[in-house]
Amino acid sequence: MRFSSVGIAAALTLVCVSTSLSGQRPDSQIDARSLQLLAQGRTLVAAGNLDGATDVLETAAAVDPRNRGAFVLMAQIASTRGLPGKAIRLYREALLLEPNDLRALRGQGEALVAKGAVIKARENLAKIKTLCKTQCADATQLSAVIAKGPPITTAQVVKPAATPE
Repeated sequence: MRFSSVGIAAALTLVCVSTSLSGQRPDSQIDARSLQLLAQGRTLVAAGNLDGATDVLETAAAVDPRNRGAFVLMAQIASTRGLPGKAIRLYREALLLEPNDLRALRGQGEALVAKGAVIKARENLAKIKTLCKTQCADATQLSAVIAKGPPITTAQVVKPAATPE
């Protein structure tokens, strides 16, 4: 009698876990609607409509959060707009889905350099070189950005307002 309640609980747990696992799609199958939105976002970027592209790509990521291409393209838009912090975050989302994505590693490295985190960018470069085995374009581009260094920013001097005499 004491073991039957434990056995029933274990059987229910097994049934619940197995049905939830069989209902999930494999990671390789991205929702077709999300892929269609990604293609539409690429078209908008090519047309120069970055705001519209960002909206469409955010929708693509909401439809299927495993759409790595949407995160990478949103990160590229953020870099274009001079938002390296946002680009780093979006590239990190893409790298969580596929840690060996060369495009995302290079883009994140470039955004890190723009933010001033050259040491972290060198870590990305080392990972790219490990993945490439031979010389590849992503490693060459990132090493050039690292060699150039972060952008030089100067402090804006605020002139005091003239006081009426």
